[in-house]
Amino acid sequence: MTDKKVIVIGAGPAGMMTAGAAAENGAQVLLLEKNQKVGRKLAITGKGRCNITNFCDTDTFIAHLTANPRFMYSAINRFSCYDTVAFFEEKGLRTKVERGNRVFPESDKALDVVDTLYRYLTDLGVAVIRSEVKGLMIENGAVIGVSLADREVFADAVIVACGGMSYQATGSTGDGYTFAKAAGHTITPLLPSLVPLTAIDQDVPQLQGLSLKNVMLTVKDNSTRKEVYREMGEMLFTHFGISGPLVLSASAHMRQMSPGRYTVYIDMKPALDEETLDKRILRDLSEFTNKDIINSLGKLLPKKLIPVVIRRAGIEPHTKCHTLTAEQRQALLTQIKHFSVDIQAFRPINEAIVTHGGVDVKDIDPRTMQSKLVKGLFFAGEVLDLDAYTGGFNLQIAYATGRLAGESAAL
Repeated sequence: MTDKKVIVIGAGPAGMMTAGAAAENGAQVLLLEKNQKVGRKLAITGKGRCNITNFCDTDTFIAHLTANPRFMYSAINRFSCYDTVAFFEEKGLRTKVERGNRVFPESDKALDVVDTLYRYLTDLGVAVIRSEVKGLMIENGAVIGVSLADREVFADAVIVACGGMSYQATGSTGDGYTFAKAAGHTITPLLPSLVPLTAIDQDVPQLQGLSLKNVMLTVKDNSTRKEVYREMGEMLFTHFGISGPLVLSASAHMRQMSPGRYTVYIDMKPALDEETLDKRILRDLSEFTNKDIINSLGKLLPKKLIPVVIRRAGIEPHTKCHTLTAEQRQALLTQIKHFSVDIQAFRPINEAIVTHGGVDVKDIDPRTMQSKLVKGLFFAGEVLDLDAYTGGFNLQIAYATGRLAGESAAL
């Protein structure tokens, strides 16, 4: 037990876990948050349901990280995904495991997760104050506190846990990068990750609002001709391009974005091989033999998709089904199995779920989360150059790094 004074900047998932861990280890903790409420971003994650973590072992967790996975070994071994579930259950939050081992609150309310973390803090006597930090105070290679708008606050340790650049309306405006840079840290390039994609294709806006389920999405890098992502699930067409769970996950595999570099291919009928699908098309065509092709594919495709698929296949919409040639049928099949969308760019970083890039982990001790450059300065959560695929892994990064930083700062 210690009587160290610890300041935590940012009351998101990393900051709240950090503050609690430091207080549990005897530190006097001050948690500073510039928003009116704690956990604003956490409260809207998972469409308001909050995918708390992923119920998986350490190897699986590490395999789902997209930046600096080896750096996370100490933190995740100290506070695993299973530990996170146990932590929330012990604090009275009942959880459930859904598809892909995603863990959610049984109530389906993200606010219950926020409230649980906030109670955890207040029960431990953490002082939560609404105040915006203007900068770190550093003397002789050690942090001595922070400067606020109206005063200076001194401490034995400061933990920067104020998030990245995504969802800026929730307060993630990159303050942590400013603090880190002023302390001599390198900030790796900041890119959106888990973000919707804008499309080059002219006919994609016609599909706005169309949601597809149980489709196979493949991403190919046209510069290397290599496949960089393939997964089955759900996606959505928007006015600008494509979004949805599959697209967000795919974006984490796409780096150095440039117009046309990546093409997304959508298999509308992944359960059917080409031979089986051809028989299915023939059956539908024979059923509507005297009808126009534009009015004959309703059993096979969503209504909104039919005109686009027919046009791309080079078939005149009012072609009678019984006149369709084998070549036209093959062109139709190709569009159903390999519907392509050429990608223009990522949507802005403000629309991303997480930020790729951040404080370079080469200058952070992975065993403590302490800066190697400034004594008493720690980092936790999204401000670090750490991110992962969807499924609760990014929040687990926040909890695990936060736990380790808080415990280390209190020692």
